[in-house]
Amino acid sequence: MSQIYIVLVFLFFVLLISIKQINQYQRGVKFTLGKYTGIMEPGWRIVVPIFQSYQKIDMRTKAVDVPDQEAITKDNISVRVNAVIYYKVRFAEKAVIEVEDFRYAVSQLAQTTMRNMVGEVNLDELLSSREQIAERIRLIVDKASDAWGIEVQSVELKDVTLPEEMKRVIGKQAEAEREKRSVIIKAEGEVIAAKNLAIAAATLSASPGALHLRTLNTINDVSSDQSNTIVFAVPLEVLKAFEKK
Repeated sequence: MSQIYIVLVFLFFVLLISIKQINQYQRGVKFTLGKYTGIMEPGWRIVVPIFQSYQKIDMRTKAVDVPDQEAITKDNISVRVNAVIYYKVRFAEKAVIEVEDFRYAVSQLAQTTMRNMVGEVNLDELLSSREQIAERIRLIVDKASDAWGIEVQSVELKDVTLPEEMKRVIGKQAEAEREKRSVIIKAEGEVIAAKNLAIAAATLSASPGALHLRTLNTINDVSSDQSNTIVFAVPLEVLKAFEKK
């Protein structure tokens, strides 16, 4: 009787240690005698000690910070670039069987791809087209990590750091561009003003007496302030108007 009791206790103990919990956001990769035998879904699962083993894989989206990378752009400018990559495991068995450490592998792959991509673009393109470059990096990393059961959801370039001398050059270039734009706008305004003056002059010369009225109107406007002293020349047209009388 005591032997049966001992056996029952032993079996209960084995059953107790065989129960494994898989959370909702996890999947378990089970091996029997060293061979892959299936995926363990969320809940309580039985894993026979000694004969079976398993490994939990987190299926949630992960954010991995890609550290600063020194790279040289296509136009030979040294920059430091960092990024963040968002990915998740789609196939838990591949993430365990096909690669030793998928987290480390994805991080290294993202770093290498980012350096290579920076070397394929000019500085201006790197600064102005971050989203397009990040998408190209995502596609490359996603394709390369597909064999590991990884899906890369997005890549974000966080910061592009330039050397100090390059920052000064870009600042001077931006200032010169602003001055150029200011000169162009001023010149365009002068052209428009000249055209309007030409139209006004043509209109006044075509209408008899229009110039006299304009002259009197200008004198009236100026004389509204009593502190002004006005010296003006009388146009010949005014004198001619008196001669006609």
